[in-house]
Amino acid sequence: MFQTPTPDPPTPLPATATLVLPTPVAPTPLPDIPGISPLQVRNSEYQLGFLNQIRTVQLTDSQYQEGAPAGTDYISVSVTDFIARGDLNADGEDEAVAIVAENYGGSGTFVFAAVYEYQNDEAVFLTSIFLDDRPLINHLAVEDGEIFIDAVVHDRDDPMCCPTLATTRRYLLNGVNLILTNYSTETPAGEPRAITIQAPVEGAQVSGIIRLLGNITIAPFENNLVYRVYDLGGVELSAGPVTVEAVDLGAPGTFEKAIDLGNIITNTTVRIQIEDRNAADGSLFAMDSVILQIR
Repeated sequence: MFQTPTPDPPTPLPATATLVLPTPVAPTPLPDIPGISPLQVRNSEYQLGFLNQIRTVQLTDSQYQEGAPAGTDYISVSVTDFIARGDLNADGEDEAVAIVAENYGGSGTFVFAAVYEYQNDEAVFLTSIFLDDRPLINHLAVEDGEIFIDAVVHDRDDPMCCPTLATTRRYLLNGVNLILTNYSTETPAGEPRAITIQAPVEGAQVSGIIRLLGNITIAPFENNLVYRVYDLGGVELSAGPVTVEAVDLGAPGTFEKAIDLGNIITNTTVRIQIEDRNAADGSLFAMDSVILQIR
């Protein structure tokens, strides 16, 4: 006799899962970095660099403007987005460096690197140095206590609209002066022109005759460089030629030069600079320097 099969009991539906949301985590607040800030720089007093007279203007939100653009009294100042901070004078307190542009109504835009120090919770203008008319700034930093700038500036035949000379440069802050300590360029083919002093090392104590050793990426015209010895006030104490040894014209080379420092007063700080200049117009191709203490 046929029996109707007993159906299996229905499978119970699973209990509805309870969605457990994670406990919200409050965002970690950004640390309040003490010292000088970009905001302070953008709202500071700035000393104009292009005028023949000393004049200070008050920046507001990175800007200052007076007069009409077509007028003879027009002034426009803008702090760019390039601002860096770091200790430039080994006092344990950061300074700030800003790239600032000045315009006086014409097509020229005169660009400066301006240094600020931190005083009473304010950015206080200290000094500035001219870079170029309408350069292309690629990078600004404070590295090893010096200002580093990567910029494309005008070569001697460039139209003012369009700089083509790739450069890097370093500045040392000495009091209220900025001293160029290293400079490099590139050839039109993109090959770097750079000088490196290998000995003596930065800060070494020396006396009498020293041997200056180094290398250059592209041997100079007639294989001759020039050395100059300065005190930190910028007074030239001596100068002379430096012969480069290279296997071929324009090849990498090395140099070794004996320099007599025996006539310099003990405990004087000096800077020795090696430079390669364009024989056509005297412009700087490359330079390196080292600061030494006479003992």
